[in-house]
Amino acid sequence: MRLIIREDPKAVAYYTANYVRQRINEFKPTRKRPFVMGLPTGSTPVEVYWHLVDFYKQGILSFKNVITFSMDEYVGLPRSHPESYCSFMHRHLYDHIDLKPENIYMLDGNAEDLAAECQRYEECIKDVGGIELFLGGIGPDGHIAFNEPGSSLESVTRVKTLAYETVLANARFFGGDVNKVPKLALTVGVGTVRAAREVLLIITGAHKAVALAKCIEEGVNHMWTVSVVQLHPSAMVVCDEDATLELHVKTVRYFKSIEQVQEQLIGRQNIGLKGSISKLSGANANHQPDAPQPEAGKQISDDESSSDESSAEDTKITSTVAPPASSRSDAHGVRSNGALTSAATAGNPF
Repeated sequence: MRLIIREDPKAVAYYTANYVRQRINEFKPTRKRPFVMGLPTGSTPVEVYWHLVDFYKQGILSFKNVITFSMDEYVGLPRSHPESYCSFMHRHLYDHIDLKPENIYMLDGNAEDLAAECQRYEECIKDVGGIELFLGGIGPDGHIAFNEPGSSLESVTRVKTLAYETVLANARFFGGDVNKVPKLALTVGVGTVRAAREVLLIITGAHKAVALAKCIEEGVNHMWTVSVVQLHPSAMVVCDEDATLELHVKTVRYFKSIEQVQEQLIGRQNIGLKGSISKLSGANANHQPDAPQPEAGKQISDDESSSDESSAEDTKITSTVAPPASSRSDAHGVRSNGALTSAATAGNPF
């Protein structure tokens, strides 16, 4: 498992979005060989989606041959409801990119037979060849999607009763009224996530520090479903400094040193996008210094962008969506000058 540590949530969001961009472009998806993604909802990925939209607008990313599967959906909430996850994904991503409607898969929380709907979803994933990259966030108790503590690590898409803490946490999206928050949800299972060929988790904030520590430093435990990524052959966690507060100092230093060795001693040109060492030619003594980066505000063309970038700082792309580094943001990625609004209250930020 790879642990990538960045300074703050904004740097995490950019790194993650840029990684997704590179993965899709490196994959070179076609109609017959699409790039299949699992996508999360919630506050954490919002700014990642804004960056992806910006990459599309710049012409350096296309979703034309991408298929998406949403992680979850409330039961009994109309799809048109502003807080449904269907509305969420359209508001923050789908309505602003060239993703084909027929390539968007979502769970139907209003299906007559919920169990059959969950089975249909699993079959749809198999029909498209499985998920290439599962992007996810976690809750403070370490749950992935709605796979809360106690969930089976072999579980597949199913109906889940939400824990009271989750209902309380989501009440902020429903005017603070817990009675308006749905108590049931459809969710992909832990096993569904594990079946993806790659898993990328975003973990930010001191309130998720314990969950990250459980994920990185302790054993696999169904009470912390995020810990299952330890068993995955291709998993990466991108976190900010605040999320590392519960990790041992030696753990943080270890993962930072791995990235430092790859960057400075082995060389980016020898490292594959997923962190594997693809070659050793030019390493160490023959390693050339990095090429100078473009000035701030200069847009990078397709020819100039590199497919083996490995950090958010490697490429500076002008973003009309992401706020400048000097902007302050709260836990939901809100820009202090009010230009961008939160996931809970946002209309169309574009």
